[in-house]
Amino acid sequence: MTKKTCSEAGVCLDFGPGGISGKSASQVSIGSLQRKLGSALALLLLSLCATVAVSIRKDTSFPDQALVNHCSTMSLLNQTADNHQTFFTLTGIPGMPEKDLWMALPLCLLYSTTFLGNVTILVVIKVEQSLYEPMYYFLAMLAATDLSLSLSSMPTMVSVHWFSWRSVNFNACISQMFFIHTLGGVESGVLVAMAFDRFVAIRFPLHYATVLTHGVIGKIGAAVLLRSVGAVLPVPFLIKRLPFCHSNVLSHAYCLHQDAMRLACADTRVNSIYGLLAVIFIIVLDALILLVSYILILQAVLGIASREERLKAINTCLSHICAVLLFYVPLISMTLVHRYGKHLSPLIHTFMANVYLLLPPVLNPIVYSVRTKQIRRRIVQVFCGGRVGP
Repeated sequence: MTKKTCSEAGVCLDFGPGGISGKSASQVSIGSLQRKLGSALALLLLSLCATVAVSIRKDTSFPDQALVNHCSTMSLLNQTADNHQTFFTLTGIPGMPEKDLWMALPLCLLYSTTFLGNVTILVVIKVEQSLYEPMYYFLAMLAATDLSLSLSSMPTMVSVHWFSWRSVNFNACISQMFFIHTLGGVESGVLVAMAFDRFVAIRFPLHYATVLTHGVIGKIGAAVLLRSVGAVLPVPFLIKRLPFCHSNVLSHAYCLHQDAMRLACADTRVNSIYGLLAVIFIIVLDALILLVSYILILQAVLGIASREERLKAINTCLSHICAVLLFYVPLISMTLVHRYGKHLSPLIHTFMANVYLLLPPVLNPIVYSVRTKQIRRRIVQVFCGGRVGP
């Protein structure tokens, strides 16, 4: 029996016993691709969490006087070039370590909400056949990225604010750094892919399913992941080549490239230049593409004759616009505070960095659950145990 389902954007897909009609035998199954990518990402993140947790626990044996190291002579500096810092010291609330426990309950709520919300989105898209559309496949990518980004920062955040374990192994710190920056780039790329999806759905509604096939979606997802991995991959090697002979105290409860780089007692111009180029290649380029995409979407919407259809087309973009704002507003604010707010309290810097890292994964699933009728209906069905009308 064949089931025909239409999206809110006016795109219709046929579902039969063998899946979505029109899929060739040589085409990669999107479900299989999602399972493979999800399994690989889950294994990598579990390895990261285990490595960081073990490293933090082992390094708590360091005495307090070893938290800050200084170089007294040039010979010690040369020796340090061959013997890198073996651990970093994480910071919870700057200047108030005794109040780190205040963050325990908020962190528990944030991570619980992030996990529950994003897993719910993934499960609903998996089990609800009416959501087997390109728009929701990209939404599943966004949810998986948000979930992974939260898991990459969780081991050290929990260890600092819950258990006061502040020392983290150098290699574990670099691993966390790689995952946080890579997943940030992936999220930016997924937002661009979602903008392209909305443009095709509004500008070419009759060709939506033929343009964004399973194969095309899989290639877009792979390209987004490979671009981010390729851009961030040199970062661990650039950090490992630096000697660290001054303070080893980081500014946050997790590891970032710019934070670790400032502790080096050597020339960091190569790191700074490469970091700037990576930001331009990923974040700035994606922001420009998003801007151009919405200019084209606005032109397409204005070309629709019916006022009702124009409002309906704009409504399909509101959730994505919210996701873009949730990602870029904290990022731009954090950048401005870091660049021009050196006179501000360290609490402001820490707060902005935590908002950038923790807020989007929490709010994205809430926004899409509220704004998307199919997802909202399915969630109500699960929790209320009954059928819900359209």
